[in-house]
Amino acid sequence: MPSLDIQEIEKLLPHRYPFLLVDKILELEDMRVVGIKNVTINEPHFTGHFPGYPVMPGVLIVEAMAQVAGVLVLSRIPDREKKLVFLATVEQAKFRRPVVPGDQLRLEVNILKLKPSVAKMHCEATVEGVRVAEADLVCTLADRT
Repeated sequence: MPSLDIQEIEKLLPHRYPFLLVDKILELEDMRVVGIKNVTINEPHFTGHFPGYPVMPGVLIVEAMAQVAGVLVLSRIPDREKKLVFLATVEQAKFRRPVVPGDQLRLEVNILKLKPSVAKMHCEATVEGVRVAEADLVCTLADRT
């Protein structure tokens, strides 16, 4: 199972700091991917979310899941530099405990359904083996213009 470092991730995803939320891909298979997001106090959202009690916003956890899903989808296609992956639907999202600076999010994505321009995936985020969030995401593939 190949892994990807940040330089290889940046070749697949269009996101850049401060919105690139994937630090490493640990496992990349045909229908499954595992990524890592290191949560650090110097991320801009912690300034206001929340002063004195920094918590990673749930929407950013979902975005990190979607970015890992994007790595999986884009790694499967030959003309990936001409494509973008867009998040279309978030279903069954659950947040089970706060994610705080110092945590390392392990983001596992499994494809449930796959069509040429649409993928439905189940995503789970864990910290030290404890599930902190999960969601089913639908992503669409579009041409870059």
